[in-house]
Amino acid sequence: MDDATAAVRDAVHGVVPNGSVRLSTGSSRAGPSRRQVLRLTVLVPALLVSSGACGTGLLGPAPPPDPLVALADAARADAALAAAAVAADPALAPQIGPLRDARLEHADALDAEVVRAGGAVPAAVTPTPSAARAPAATLVALRDAVGASHRAAAQLVVDLPAHRVGLVASVAACCATYASVLA
Repeated sequence: MDDATAAVRDAVHGVVPNGSVRLSTGSSRAGPSRRQVLRLTVLVPALLVSSGACGTGLLGPAPPPDPLVALADAARADAALAAAAVAADPALAPQIGPLRDARLEHADALDAEVVRAGGAVPAAVTPTPSAARAPAATLVALRDAVGASHRAAAQLVVDLPAHRVGLVASVAACCATYASVLA
């Protein structure tokens, strides 16, 4: 038992700091005295602050970030790469446009699931390609990114609860299909 917990226990049971037990003042009233309540109002917040400063607090460690957030970020990055490929070669729009649209829909659906589960979605930052690339290099980068998104989603499916598997498996299947089409 740590010092803060012992102090709260002692305050409730009427133990004074020198270790002796305070004798009753003769009151027949049951329950804690006003002094004991005041001690608790001072000690309990101190206990909460001191245990929170240790990193875990009374509620336990902070939950890990939702893994779907990373998938949504990857979907937005893939959509930005697809837009860059179309910008580099507008003739690719009929082939790459549906990929871009699908990846944006994936990002929205994954964000909606994170919010539904009670999580917070960080502010979306749409990545932009840093430099103009040749259309062939952009397609290779897009294929590699979509393939990486497929692998990440496929690995995640194994550890997800059943109600999330359908969404993530659908994302993985779509990415796998586009990666093979772009090959």
